[in-house]
Amino acid sequence: MFRDMRRFRQKLSEEESIAMLERGSWGVLSVLGDEGYPYGVPLCYAYSDGKIYFHCARSGHKNDALKNEPKASFCVVDSDEIVPEEYTSHFRSVIVFGKVHEVEDDRIRRDVIERIAVKFHPHDTAEHRNMAIDKQFRPMCILEMDIEHISGKEAIELVKKREANV
Repeated sequence: MFRDMRRFRQKLSEEESIAMLERGSWGVLSVLGDEGYPYGVPLCYAYSDGKIYFHCARSGHKNDALKNEPKASFCVVDSDEIVPEEYTSHFRSVIVFGKVHEVEDDRIRRDVIERIAVKFHPHDTAEHRNMAIDKQFRPMCILEMDIEHISGKEAIELVKKREANV
């Protein structure tokens, strides 16, 4: 169903790909938008147990697109070092594919937004974090992506460097 990576030497393990998702703070969610045009939107997220969670408004282009077609991809760039003299960049990235749906259960919604809040402000007090979440919780939409396929990749230069150090 999903294609094998053409440049297989550059493929990262599932563990390395998941580690990138755990480290990352934002990525681009791509959906099938209006009139068949792709629509990519940058979003902050949280990864947990094979799922990616996003928070957003309850309406808009992304939400409309997902109601029509829940299949989507999400891309996170973990690192990208531009190397001018080589006319390239030394990158590491991960792309996931899956279906996205709105989370209705308030317990799960609360858990997700707390994970995102802690990720972005780990030293905040629980009291302040809860107060901030309470202000926005009702109108907030939480989306969940069930990952069906994951594919991590790194620049060939990074592969060669790692192989040389073995």
